[in-house]
Amino acid sequence: MNKKTLRKPTNYEVYRDKFLEDPQNKKLYDEYGRQLEIAYQILQMRKKAGISQKELAKKIGTTQSNVARIEAGNQNFTTSYLDKIAKVFNRDLRIEFV
Repeated sequence: MNKKTLRKPTNYEVYRDKFLEDPQNKKLYDEYGRQLEIAYQILQMRKKAGISQKELAKKIGTTQSNVARIEAGNQNFTTSYLDKIAKVFNRDLRIEFV
């Protein structure tokens, strides 16, 4: 394996892996995992773009506190809501069944 294919895990990945060692946490994660993964992706895109929660909220027509709940995985979101977020970051939204 060359050095370019190796990468250091993010703090989130380290925390997630440790958290999932507990079977009860694993069950909860599996139930809510998709929402948490999406929430984390939104957080990462926002930070990479260098915009605040308040700025993102204004661009998608909501409040800063709602964006905070989304990023914490405590807010359900519709596909149209996710599409608004994707457009802010010039991304395509892809939803698929595997």
